[in-house]
Amino acid sequence: MVSWVRRFLYRIFCVIALLVSVYLIVDFLVSGTFDYRIFTMFLLLVVVEIWGIIDWRKNYLMMRQKESELKLYQHYIRPLEELVKEIRAKQHEFDNHVNAILNMHLTVGDYDELVARQSAYITEVLRDDDSRRYLPLLRISDKVLAGFLYSKIVRAPSYVKTEVNVKSLEIISGISEHHLIEIVGTLVDNAYEACTEELNQISMELDSENDRLVFLIRNQVCGMKMEDVSRFFEKGYSTKQDADRHGLGLYNAKLLVGRYHGDITVSLDKADGKDTISMKVVV
Repeated sequence: MVSWVRRFLYRIFCVIALLVSVYLIVDFLVSGTFDYRIFTMFLLLVVVEIWGIIDWRKNYLMMRQKESELKLYQHYIRPLEELVKEIRAKQHEFDNHVNAILNMHLTVGDYDELVARQSAYITEVLRDDDSRRYLPLLRISDKVLAGFLYSKIVRAPSYVKTEVNVKSLEIISGISEHHLIEIVGTLVDNAYEACTEELNQISMELDSENDRLVFLIRNQVCGMKMEDVSRFFEKGYSTKQDADRHGLGLYNAKLLVGRYHGDITVSLDKADGKDTISMKVVV
């Protein structure tokens, strides 16, 4: 029998049992045959029933959370598997590049020219191979978070340049996986949505301190003021044109962070002569 049918029948049974119990109590009172021993037994049965409902609800919510986390795992592990396949496919190509560099001395007689050509060749190879820049994501312990971040990076507009800095490979956090993705996803989406062809630099930092995840994301902005920053977490506030459809992401993220006794902060800085905004969450 499917689960929703069992839940429906159980609720019908509870309603009928409650109605019958109320009817019997009223009948006892009207007929003058009310017995406190029977009433006490009835109360005990009600307590057991309520306790069972609460326990069932708790287990049901736990199962739903586990199912949600399993779906997240299945969904975001796939991008990491694609990254691994891409790197393996390029391994043979990389070996050829190494052989070319090692054998340059056979065609170049001057030492300074050899060093210059090898340096230029290596720079060109590394510039063309973007996938290696995100190798640290493969090594962190939270594979769902790694897959999620990599999927966001590869789906970003082509003009956006993303830098990833992993300070700790052991990512530890007491927050549930789907809530973690919801919080980090809000910060990442906001940063990418703010990017333009001129303001196209994004940097992410991943760390873990005192058994808490530390995630920081920084992107370039123009004309941002502290007055705007102070309102970021207000319900309904948004800097986007279609503000009626936005303004809940950061508000909800702050509520979730608060539920786990974490912290989320925003700051304005300067980097390479341009204004930047940094959002940091510790949870």
